[in-house]
Formats: sequence, structure tokens, C-alpha cells
Amino acid sequence: MFYPMTIELQKAGKKFNRDWIFRNVSFTFSPAKAYAITGPNGSGKSTLLQAIAMSIRVNEGKCFWNQESNKPLNEDAVHQYLAIVAPYLDVIEEMTATEFLQFHARFKPLLPNISIVAMLEEVGLSSAANKQIRYYSSGMLQRVKLAQAFFSDVPVLLLDEPCTNLDAEGYALYHRLIEKYAANRTIIVSSNDAAEIDFCKEVIKLTDFK
Repeated sequence: MFYPMTIELQKAGKKFNRDWIFRNVSFTFSPAKAYAITGPNGSGKSTLLQAIAMSIRVNEGKCFWNQESNKPLNEDAVHQYLAIVAPYLDVIEEMTATEFLQFHARFKPLLPNISIVAMLEEVGLSSAANKQIRYYSSGMLQRVKLAQAFFSDVPVLLLDEPCTNLDAEGYALYHRLIEKYAANRTIIVSSNDAAEIDFCKEVIKLTDFK
């Protein structure tokens, strides 16, 4: 069972070499709300999402993850409380989808009261559950990524262009997963696609932080 999580950025800035990607980002992500990060291609949307995940360090400012006790999480523990979907994250293609979710569950618990069989049925992969992922289409592979994120028992979902390679049916699946499995989580979506962020109540425009 996951617990509500608040994420706070305080004057966060990230640069590569001498170029600032973003600066002075101060924002609080509250529990059980959905947020969008938008900006032109190359503006740093993915970089900001990775900074929020603490997979990369900011050059200035801070990022804090706080549970209800308001005691900040240790930076090394943050990964236990999030799941991420992103084009740059790989899955183990030698495994079947069933094996991959079983392997994933060894490191991060899956939602209770739903079996892996039911999870794969939910994302439309029942017929390919025991096929190696290497033989999946790009759309099927994206459904695996959505499954490992949405069915992880974590309070925060970080979604970087989550509908990459999905058709209209895949977009509909994405919105069903949001509605059915993400209502009590903090969701942060990095995208310029209106169909990926239409449910988000607040928007961070990276062009405001250059």
C-alpha cells in the first residue's frame, strides 16, 4: 500500500556544460493530483522529470520528497516510491511479459488484489503473455511499459510521452489506466500532446524557467 507523497522543487536548476536547461523552478506537487510539464522539443521536459525522480542531480536548488510526516525521504530511497514510463527506459526483451512483471515485482511491489494475468489482460496483452518481448511491436512494447508503471504499488507516476507508439486504441487504454488505477496518486506527465495531458489540472511551462 502506498502513502501520499508531496514533491517540492526549490529554485531548481540544471545545466549541461555552460547552458542552463532550466533555472529557478519552484513548485510543489501535491498528493493525488495530476500535472503536466510542457515546452518545445529540446526544452528540457525529460530532464526536469529525471531531476524530479532524482535520477540526475540538479546544479542548483533542491528537490524534496515528503510523506505525510513531512520528513524528507533519503535521496537513495526515492526510487522505491515512483514508477516511470519513458522512451529511454528499456525492458528486458529476452523475457516474456509475464516474466518481466514477475521480475519487476521482486524489486517493487505490484498492486494487491490483481494478478499478473489480469494485468496483462487489462493492457491487451493476454494473447502475447508468454511471447518474448523482443517479438513485440513498438505499440505492444509500450503497453508493457505502461503495465509495469501503473500496476506498481507506488504513490507517484512519472510519465514521459506515455503514449509513444500507441494507436487510438492505445490512447484509450492509457486514459482507462489513469481513471482506474491512478486516482489517488501524484501524476506528472511530460508531453506536448494534448491527448496525453488533458486530465492534468496544472501545467508547468518550461519556457517560463529559462
